[in-house]
Amino acid sequence: MTNRRDFLKKAGVATAAAAGATTLAAPAVHGQSPIKWRLQTYAGPALAEHVIKPAIDSFNKVARDEMQIELFFADQLVPTGELFRAMQRGTIDAVQSDDDSMASPTEVTVFGGYFPFASRYSLDVPVLFNQYGLDKIWDAEYSKVGVKWLSAGAWDPCHFNTKDPINSLEDLKGKRVFTFPTAGRFLSQFGVVPVTLPWEDIEVAVQTGELDGVAWSGITEDYTVGWADVTDYFLTNNISGAWAGSFFANMDRWNELPEHLQELLKLTMDSSHYYRQWWYWGGEAHLRTKGTKLKLTSIPDEEWATVEAAARKFWDEIAAESEIKAKVVQIFKEYNDVMEKAGRPYRYG
Repeated sequence: MTNRRDFLKKAGVATAAAAGATTLAAPAVHGQSPIKWRLQTYAGPALAEHVIKPAIDSFNKVARDEMQIELFFADQLVPTGELFRAMQRGTIDAVQSDDDSMASPTEVTVFGGYFPFASRYSLDVPVLFNQYGLDKIWDAEYSKVGVKWLSAGAWDPCHFNTKDPINSLEDLKGKRVFTFPTAGRFLSQFGVVPVTLPWEDIEVAVQTGELDGVAWSGITEDYTVGWADVTDYFLTNNISGAWAGSFFANMDRWNELPEHLQELLKLTMDSSHYYRQWWYWGGEAHLRTKGTKLKLTSIPDEEWATVEAAARKFWDEIAAESEIKAKVVQIFKEYNDVMEKAGRPYRYG
């Protein structure tokens, strides 16, 4: 909290100084001090070591005295739910998050994070964005609100890790679970009680009984961030094959960057996406088979099929809310239809 107050105080002073000295806002030229950006991620320190820090370290190493990005972790400068507004105002320069968690005021916000059963595997996310047109929709929606959407990628699938075993849908009823806004909205029909807390408070909340579990990640994150130390069971059924998140920047800050630094940032983001693809893919399998902290449970396929059917109804409910949402849902339907028809290895059963 002290860091956040100091940051906001300094940001206000910097804004006032800029108003009185407009030359500071001029585009960088050779010989000036490095361009400085502040980027806050949704991830806490342990998770950020994998999902973003290697890419930012690489960028800073290559950009050297031209530009440096200072990385901040979940809730370090502003709460995750205020990330969008802080970036839009220019209080921070860039963000790594899903749309849902940072509460962006766009038509696509509901699809960020874990939109139920929109993907089966992590590779589905970049294909949807780069081959099925989601990139153009996201770019247009964020441009309307003065933010530059930069790039989307996949993270881990969404599973439950809980104190008590989950072997049926009945076992989910009444469970207080930390999850994403849209995932919570969907899961509530099965008796799940969604709970919103700061990311850094989750482990203690499970220990004190405020939470019964988490539906926020796959098993790799459970081990990485410490949740496997305070829960006992991992449900192998998931409500989405991959978390969809993006990099964003304040539009003015992005436009001020020289073209070669913009290109370097794009390469850095691709590097980050690639790292997560293999880190999560290998990690999920390794920890299911070699991990010693969580016991695996499963809900029978025929029972879980009712959850998948409910997801399709949920899609239609979302599509009815706006023209843009209907367009995105239609893309999901077309894409999944193609994957089903393509068969193995794209889809099984």
